Amino acid sequence: MTKTTLATIEDHVRAASQWHVVDASNHTLGRMAVRIASALMGKDNPLYTAHINVGCGVIVINAEKVGVTGNKRERRIYTRWTGYVGGLREESLGERLESNPEKLIKDAVRRMLPKNRIGRDMLRRLKVYRGAEHPHVAQQPAEMQIPS
Repeated sequence: MTKTTLATIEDHVRAASQWHVVDASNHTLGRMAVRIASALMGKDNPLYTAHINVGCGVIVINAEKVGVTGNKRERRIYTRWTGYVGGLREESLGERLESNPEKLIKDAVRRMLPKNRIGRDMLRRLKVYRGAEHPHVAQQPAEMQIPS
C-alpha cells in the first residue's frame, strides 16, 4: 500500500527560510508570473499540500524592464471603479508599467494565487523592486531559473 505524504508545520518553517531572486528584464510578464506563483504556492516542492504554505519567498528586481508581447502595451486596459458616479478609471498596460511596475507584477501574480487566507500569506512573501538593488541580502536568495 502507498502512503500519502503531507506537509507539516516544520515543513512550512523550513520553506519560509528559502528565497529566490528573479531578474524581470529577461522575461515576459505572464510567463514570469506563472513561475513565481508556482514557487510561492510550493507546487515545485515534493511536499506540496494545499492547506499548508510550503512555498518559498521570491524577490523580483528590474520590474520596470519586464517585457510584454504584441500590442499589449496599448491595447490591454486595466479598469477600476472609485465607487462614485462617473468614477470608472482606465489605464493601459504601458501607462501602468511606467507609473507603477511593482503593482503590475504583484497584481499579475496575485490573480494566479488562491483567493483565501493562504493566498494572502503567499503574496506577503513576494517582494518587487523597480531597480537592480534589493535589501534582502541577508536571506541569501538563489537565482530562479525561468524557461523562456
